[in-house]
Amino acid sequence: MVFDIEMIRQRYAGMPQAVAEIRKATGRPLTLAEKILLTHLHDRGQRPVFRRGEDYVNFAPDRVAMQDATAQMALLQFMNAGRSRVAVPSTVHCDHLILADSGAGTDLPVARNTNREVYDFLASVSNKYGIGFWKPGAGIIHQVVLENYAFPGGMMIGTDSHTPNAGGLGMIAVGVGGADAADVMSGMPWELKMPKLIGVKLTGRLSGWASPKDVILKLAGILTVKGGTNAIIEYFGEGTETLSATGKATICNMGAEVGATTSLFPYDAKIAGYLRATGREEVAALADGIAAECLTADAGVLEQPERYYDRLIEIDLFALEPYINGPFTPDAAAPISEFVRIAREKGYPERMEVGLIGSCTNSSYEDLARAASVARQAAEKGLKVQAGYIITPGSEQVRYTAARDGLLGELESIGGVVMANACGACIGQWKRHTDDPKRANSIVTSFNRNFAARNDGNPATHAFVASPELTTALTIAGRITFNPLTDTLTNERGETVKLDAPQGDELPVKGFAVDDPGYQAPASDGSSVTVAIAPDSQRLQRLEPFAAWDGTDYEGLRLLIKTQGKCTTDHISAAGPWLRFRGHLENISDNLLMGATNAFATPNGEAINNVLNPLTGGYGKVSEVAKAYKAQGLGSIVVAQENYGEGSSREHAAMEPRFLNVKVVLAQSFARIHETNLKKQGMLALTFADKEDWNKVREDDTVSVRGLKDFAPNVPLTVVLNHADGTSDTITANHTYNALQIEWFKAGSALNLISKKTK
Repeated sequence: MVFDIEMIRQRYAGMPQAVAEIRKATGRPLTLAEKILLTHLHDRGQRPVFRRGEDYVNFAPDRVAMQDATAQMALLQFMNAGRSRVAVPSTVHCDHLILADSGAGTDLPVARNTNREVYDFLASVSNKYGIGFWKPGAGIIHQVVLENYAFPGGMMIGTDSHTPNAGGLGMIAVGVGGADAADVMSGMPWELKMPKLIGVKLTGRLSGWASPKDVILKLAGILTVKGGTNAIIEYFGEGTETLSATGKATICNMGAEVGATTSLFPYDAKIAGYLRATGREEVAALADGIAAECLTADAGVLEQPERYYDRLIEIDLFALEPYINGPFTPDAAAPISEFVRIAREKGYPERMEVGLIGSCTNSSYEDLARAASVARQAAEKGLKVQAGYIITPGSEQVRYTAARDGLLGELESIGGVVMANACGACIGQWKRHTDDPKRANSIVTSFNRNFAARNDGNPATHAFVASPELTTALTIAGRITFNPLTDTLTNERGETVKLDAPQGDELPVKGFAVDDPGYQAPASDGSSVTVAIAPDSQRLQRLEPFAAWDGTDYEGLRLLIKTQGKCTTDHISAAGPWLRFRGHLENISDNLLMGATNAFATPNGEAINNVLNPLTGGYGKVSEVAKAYKAQGLGSIVVAQENYGEGSSREHAAMEPRFLNVKVVLAQSFARIHETNLKKQGMLALTFADKEDWNKVREDDTVSVRGLKDFAPNVPLTVVLNHADGTSDTITANHTYNALQIEWFKAGSALNLISKKTK
């Protein structure tokens, strides 16, 4: 089945003329990103000339995708928009709420029972409003989108930060918060600051142990976790044609780890082959017809890329080594030739306890095939596997096909446990079986993120990120300091053996197969469908609009917390066991900033989730102190350092502080998605004009934010830090609000403004 084929036909029919007109209007060759962006302008009569990194632009995405954890809040918001059906093709994917414990056969039925209330809500709201519903067990959102919905030259948004995975098929796909998704499903434009462009030229061809994963692991070390902020990474060069479509998707997926808006590859024979292999022959044929004109960068760009990209990076695939990144941050990049020395110098636990492959980043057929080729050698060469091994297929189609072809059997033969087709340990949905949940230890995964405590809740777990095949090799060896390119192992017969480089088919020779993909189509008319929300539910709660701005400056804001160091969305709104409350704003707000580090010393020495409550003189959890302020009618402020809100797209990290009456987040800098989410919820996202002013904030300050009556684009606001000793510091705070975003603030949220306009 080809989904939304008529929409794709129309898109391709008009694209050549649109690109020609844009090229004429700009008077220069176009990058691939520009072709896709500018053919998706919401106002098609608008002159397609914008300043990168400065101008806000309204776009019209082709589709929306939502995973079950973020879909709950997105759809609760959409229900208040007054529409009877979504304006663009949309889907919900049940992948986040399944706990990885003992294996798919047990875990999936448990998840269906445990989360029945949420699944019934998502199924019913999807059925009512014309949204495609992928049941639990169908697969991870990004793999399912790649197999069924992604198409070259298209544009989509998704309520998950790894939505850019679809860039592997040449699509601009951007991770957003649920409010953005609700806007687009309501027929409203989607606003985005025109991204800068980072060009990455790939030359040569991968060989040996090097994999597509190593391209992005190396790039993460170059760009760091915020080097791609407000930029699209566009790959080009002859090296792109040598990478499989799913390998391209892996690279685009992890572009989120450098803060990129999205990443994409040009259309080529590999992408066409994948489209045909997944039953989309017509899409491939249509794309073939417009490829040269519309689905690659213009020749002039490729000849002089330094003129058309804001930054240019070149990676030689032939010279690329396997990389291992981590621990605690995905940009701590090290080629394997240097990793052993680094690991020993830094004292990382050398024993590897668990290897985990899969996740939305590396769960394709090719990934499993290459990992299986390594696993096969353990049996052939008499090696005893030294660590635990967990496998997560990306979709039911991949799982079924890999099982048919014997790949899963080979992985299981070395002790591998196949989990449900879901996110699992990658997002902290892992019931890890360990003798000490607080002990320092090392694990290696083929996932995307490795923040402290993310996978298993243990901040002492050193999580490293590598390719599936390298992860498998390290699992066999049982130590992170094993280098399969140079090192040997001793088998059970006392013989010295060496692992051969991995091999594996990009696509199944016999083709893909599946019995039940897990898709449920919506009703053609959902007017009689009732959305399932129990009045006394502890997991779902209908939303009440946030209060509009009262028209005055903020005075007497209490400092809720001054965070120090990395403060990701995991720190602001933890996942793991808290996922069950993603549809209940009041309940999930109990986890507000529970993982953040308090910059001030506390009496008991505990810096995590322990802040001053000036109302009592004692200390308490961040959420408890915020509730105390709210109960007294007091607003509060959060102060932070660089790249605040890095990580996932979860808008709960913005909605929770809003619900608990936090008025302002003042940071040294923000991650892109989180800054937008704060704006959408009617909060002030401000940055220090002088980053050193962070040091002036004291624990017992009250804070004033002035200039709001004249709140305007490009006009800084004044922040007064009122200290308990009677002194004060006046500092300048910058912002990036445009005129529309200021209207969101005044209305109390973007949704409030939309609802007002639709009444």
